[in-house]
Amino acid sequence: MDDAARKTYRPWEPQRYAHQAHTAAAKLPEGDLVFFLLDTVPQLDLSRFYGYYEDETRGAPPFDPAEMVCLLLYGYCVGVFASRKIALACERNLAFLAIVGADRPDFRTISDFRKIHLDAFVDVFVQVLRLAATVGLVRLGNLAIDGTKIQGNASRHKAMSYGYMKKEEQRLRAEIDALVQHAQGQDAADDAALGSRRGDELPEELRRRQDRLAVIQAAKQRLEEQARAEAEAERQRRQEAEAERQRTGKKRRGKEPAPVTETPDDKAQTNFTDPELKIMKTNNKGWDCCGNAQASVDGTCQIVVSCDVVDAANDKQQAVPLAQAARSNLAEAGIAPPTDATGQARKIPATLDNGYYSETAMQDLEKLGFDPHAATGRQRHHAPDAAAAVGPLPAEATAKEKMAAKLRTPQGKAIYARRKAIVEPVFGQIKGVRGFRRFLLRGLAKVRGEWRLVCLTHNLLKIWRYGCAPSVS
Repeated sequence: MDDAARKTYRPWEPQRYAHQAHTAAAKLPEGDLVFFLLDTVPQLDLSRFYGYYEDETRGAPPFDPAEMVCLLLYGYCVGVFASRKIALACERNLAFLAIVGADRPDFRTISDFRKIHLDAFVDVFVQVLRLAATVGLVRLGNLAIDGTKIQGNASRHKAMSYGYMKKEEQRLRAEIDALVQHAQGQDAADDAALGSRRGDELPEELRRRQDRLAVIQAAKQRLEEQARAEAEAERQRRQEAEAERQRTGKKRRGKEPAPVTETPDDKAQTNFTDPELKIMKTNNKGWDCCGNAQASVDGTCQIVVSCDVVDAANDKQQAVPLAQAARSNLAEAGIAPPTDATGQARKIPATLDNGYYSETAMQDLEKLGFDPHAATGRQRHHAPDAAAAVGPLPAEATAKEKMAAKLRTPQGKAIYARRKAIVEPVFGQIKGVRGFRRFLLRGLAKVRGEWRLVCLTHNLLKIWRYGCAPSVS
C-alpha cells in the first residue's frame, strides 16, 4: 500500500514534546517510567489496534493507537484507572503530558478506546511476557497459582435473593391486577374525559410495575439456569466420588447426602446492575458483588504468566484453565520449558493452595507438563509440621495421600513454602500499592479484559524496576 492510501492519524511526536518549556525530560529522572514506556511501546506490534481504523475513511483522523496504548499503560501503571482521571492528568501531570503533548484526548475517547481494544491487549500481554523472558525475568522454576476477590462495578444493595424475588413477584402481580381492575372500572368516565384519544393507553404506574416484574422474572430465570448447571456438576462429582470408593473399597462415611435439587436456594442472589458477577464472601467485609481474579505467577521476579476472572466463588475448577492459558502464552511468547542436565524438557513445578486441589485437576496438570504441589487440607497456624513420609507409600494409597506425602518431603516442602512469597505479594502490589480494588467495566468479558490490562502493566513495572529503573545508591 502506498503512502497516499494509508490511514492518517493525528500526529504523535513525543520527541518534540521533550524540547518544549517545562518538559518531562527537564524535570523527571532520566530513568522514569514514562520514558521507559515511550521507548517500549513503539517497539510493540500494534497492528491489531491499527487494523480497526484502516477501513474507516469518514470523520477526522483518530488519535494514533500507539499514543493511546502508551497512555492507558502508563495510567494503569501509576494507579490512574478511570478515563476521566486520565483525561484530567493529561492536563496537569507532566508525565502524562510527555505522552499526549498539546493534543489531548478527552475522557470519552479514552473510555471508548479501552472498550474497543480490550481483546487486542492479549497480543500486548504476550509480547511483554516475551520481553520479560528476554531480560531473564521468567525461568519457570516455580509457577504459583492463586486468586483474589475484586469488587465489581455494582452495589451489593442492587442484588436480590431468590426467595425475596418470589415474594416480590407475587406482590407485583397483585398490584398489577388491582390496577387493571381499577382501570377497567373507570372506562366510561375515561371515555368522557379523553375525547378523541383512544383511552386505553397503559397507565404509567402499571407500566412501571410491569417493567420491574419483567426484570425480576429475568433474574429468576438466571438463577434457575445456574442452579440446574450446579446440580449437574454435583451429580458428576458424586459419580466420581462413588467410582473412587468402588475402586478403593472404602465405605461412605457419615450420612447419605441429600438428593440433588435443581431449584435455587432461597438465599441465592443475583445482581441487577451486573448480573454476570456474583455475590461472594470477601475478607473482613462480609459479602459483595465480586469477580474471582486468577493469576499464575513465575517465581523468579513475580511475572504474571496467565490471568483470568471467573464468576465462581471457589477455586476448585480454576487450576486447569489457568495452566492451559499459561502453556498457551508461553508457547506464543517463544518461552521454552526448563530442561534437565540431559537437555530434556522437565515438568514445571506448580504450587497451589488447598482450594484448588482435586484428584482430576492434579492429573490434568501433569498431562499439561506441570509438577503440581497442592495442599490437600488447611493447616492451622503455628501447628507443628507433619513428619516426613518414611519409606514407600502402600500400593492402595489414594492420590490425596500421595500428594500429602509429596509435600512432606524436604524438596516438596521447600517448593510449596515459596507459594505465598510468589503470588500473594502480586495481589498486594496491585490492590494495595496501585489501588486497583474495583473493576470499572461491567460484564464478565470486559472484566476479564480489564484484569488482563492490570496484569500486563504489573509485568511492565517489573521489567522497568528490575532492568531500567534508576538505582538508589
